[in-house]
Amino acid sequence: MSNEHAHAPAHDDDEHNPHLAHHFDTMGQQTASAKLGMWLFLATEILMFSGLFLAYFILRMFYPEMVLEAHEYLSKWAGGINTVVLLTSSYTMALGVRSIQLGDVKKLRLMLVLTILCGCIFMVVKYFEYSAKFEHGMLPGKYYSAHLHGYEIDGLPHIFFAVYFMMTGLHGIHVMIGLAIMLWMFVRAGRGEFNAKNYVAIENTGLYWHLVDLIWIFLFPLLYLVK
Repeated sequence: MSNEHAHAPAHDDDEHNPHLAHHFDTMGQQTASAKLGMWLFLATEILMFSGLFLAYFILRMFYPEMVLEAHEYLSKWAGGINTVVLLTSSYTMALGVRSIQLGDVKKLRLMLVLTILCGCIFMVVKYFEYSAKFEHGMLPGKYYSAHLHGYEIDGLPHIFFAVYFMMTGLHGIHVMIGLAIMLWMFVRAGRGEFNAKNYVAIENTGLYWHLVDLIWIFLFPLLYLVK
């Protein structure tokens, strides 16, 4: 009997929790389900990018000299800056998650702003990097015209740039989606929707953002630091 009474208050708290969805019995069950769903989603994301990584390795296997030559036209400085920016954003995102776990909504919102700022810097750098490629005709497939601008690359460089734009472009789309999600989390935090007992949405946002950062950690050396 004593054990039943010990658990009763927690169950009552869950029943009156406005953040508990009707199809869950407890907040713990809801949190576990949300985390499981997020990990399954991240697994599908990894599978998707794995196909692009496979395409890159096949390209490098058949045309190693061309890949080595073409990658020299990628800006290592731009890639390096974006790497530092994303690593910094992962740190601020982790601080944000820890802040809400401690019930500090104000610090959470600050960390979200800093993370969003880092993501925006990443996209601005990527904009200038892409602009240079467009200007020099280093485009994928039939749109490749770098030879008309005085850039001669042996082999099939249009295939390399097709893979480059596909991988970095898809990653960029994920960055923008992450920015939109974090902005929404910032708004929700301002409404008081998160606290030390209800923060799974922030945690899942952090997991998504860490995946975006992790993918870039692989893209940077493979595309920009080829040896």
